[in-house]
Amino acid sequence: MQITAATIGVAALAGAGMWTMSKRGAEETTYRLAAVEQGSLRSTVSASGTLNAVQTVEVGTQVSGQVSELLVDFNSRVKKGQLIARIDPSLLKQAVQDADAGVARANASLAQAKEEFDRTKTLHDEKIVTETEYNTARTTLALAQTSVTSAQIALERARQNLAYTNIYAPIDGVVIERAINLGQTVAASLSAPKLFVIANDLSHMQILASVDETDIGSIKEGQQARFTVQSFQDRQFRGTVEQVRLSSTTANNVVSYTVVIDVANPDGALLPGMTATVQFVTGEASDVLMVANTALRFRPPVDPADSAARRTGAGASASASPSASANTGSAATGAQASTAAGAAPRASGQGGFGSGAGAGGAGGEGRRAGGPRSDMGMVFTLEGTKLVPHRVQIGITDGTRTEIRGEGITAGMQVVIGTNAAGATGAASSTTASPFQQQQQRGRGGPPGPF
Repeated sequence: MQITAATIGVAALAGAGMWTMSKRGAEETTYRLAAVEQGSLRSTVSASGTLNAVQTVEVGTQVSGQVSELLVDFNSRVKKGQLIARIDPSLLKQAVQDADAGVARANASLAQAKEEFDRTKTLHDEKIVTETEYNTARTTLALAQTSVTSAQIALERARQNLAYTNIYAPIDGVVIERAINLGQTVAASLSAPKLFVIANDLSHMQILASVDETDIGSIKEGQQARFTVQSFQDRQFRGTVEQVRLSSTTANNVVSYTVVIDVANPDGALLPGMTATVQFVTGEASDVLMVANTALRFRPPVDPADSAARRTGAGASASASPSASANTGSAATGAQASTAAGAAPRASGQGGFGSGAGAGGAGGEGRRAGGPRSDMGMVFTLEGTKLVPHRVQIGITDGTRTEIRGEGITAGMQVVIGTNAAGATGAASSTTASPFQQQQQRGRGGPPGPF
């Protein structure tokens, strides 16, 4: 029992020493403040995508040959039906002539077969020729008529192929790609080779943006979007969500969806293929009170009086049983670690800062891990040297500032966003929670976790 009493005395002295040190450190602690602002706030979801023309057509050729004329180049504006290139028609002209001669031969054969049939028919009527000879003449006439039809089709095909040597623009637009050169030979065997790419109208474009599956639920048709491109980093462009495609793509175990954004481009500053950094506007609020996210993440320094009380309680428990002393000591150590990790115990004259497990702590944030998210949080103000907590309701956030509503909260009010310590005291160190804790509790881009 004497050993235990001595131990209690040492613990009490140690606790008093810690109180003096912490109090001295606390007196040297200063708080960083920021004003509650009033204005407009916008929450967004970020994505990236590529600018494209609304309609793009590849112009090919259905016949083979050498390019004899090029009438347009890159960036040329064309009208639908305009001649833009020509393939050497020499061989195809000869094919037309040959097909025309084939029609003449077929017609001559038809005339001969008709005369032969007429003569055979007369003789057949007079019973001079047999029935077999008459049927043969009739069949020959039918074959001659079919040959004429086939020759005419071949002639039409040859003429059509000759017409295909003239390449026309299929739509109004701008030539954004030319894949051939003058004198180049193109071969149209299994598929039509690409000659040009024409975009219909670059004054109206679209962005194909890739949106992560965690954010796609907040994207709707008709939603406003803002974006920038690397060529004009100081300029912000606007667009409207036209379509949210249902089909997903997976890359490196990341699922994303394609969102089509309509974009006006009246001055032609935007070009096909540009990379756009897009922000979808998911919420807007005007004339609201807002604070820096660091104000919602701030937690008061650990109260040294509470730490000393815990140490004293641990020493009293040790006096009951030596075996319990070790267990109680471990529990006290765990309690101190929990406190240092971010729990904010009640301070003298200040009341409680929260409730529930981890109340007021950066790790607790007002809800247990895995529990439902809340829209409540807390900010602190200074009255003299005392911290005064204010429970607030959290609204939308832009990632830097968050909308708040609460009794007694007014524009211009100074709220605590952190601490500056003059001494090397743990209690006086900065107690702003890590941004990584914030992200775990509110999701990507969200405000700090509330209570």
